[in-house]
Amino acid sequence: GQGAIGHCRVELAQRDLLGLLPELAREKPTLGVCLGLQAALEFSEENGGTPGLGLFSGRVQRFPAGIPEGPGLLPIRIPHMGWNRVDPTRPHPLFEGIPPGTRFYFVHSYYAPAGTAEVAAVSHYGVPFAAAMGRGSFFAVQFHPEKSQHAGLRLLANFSRWDGSTPAPVS
Repeated sequence: GQGAIGHCRVELAQRDLLGLLPELAREKPTLGVCLGLQAALEFSEENGGTPGLGLFSGRVQRFPAGIPEGPGLLPIRIPHMGWNRVDPTRPHPLFEGIPPGTRFYFVHSYYAPAGTAEVAAVSHYGVPFAAAMGRGSFFAVQFHPEKSQHAGLRLLANFSRWDGSTPAPVS
């Protein structure tokens, strides 16, 4: 859910979950939401720089202030809060029955860049960013499916039926 990576790491450490979560994510279908996606990366700029869980490669960055949403458009507002389209970059069981370009609800100031192999869907808010990432039985989304009406409910229903396997990449 929503939160800051520094506080998240402190809470995970106090509950002896820093080592358990990556192990669980490798063995059982696991879904990370919002901060759950950001915490899964190797590092975050948030809180002056914070190590992540290292489930995905890459660094979480703050949205750059003052950049326009697109040509001739106003500068983005931080945090990114509202509905935005999500475009899958590869097939995944969690997006079954959800058309490309479907809008989901976002609330975040930091993002994972869209350039790593684990990216399963992208969105755009001044810069392209990872809207979803997945590897093995771990899948994470930057948006909030629980606030995303029918599309979010569909993704959650797909997760409830998912056995953790993913299709082989198309070559």
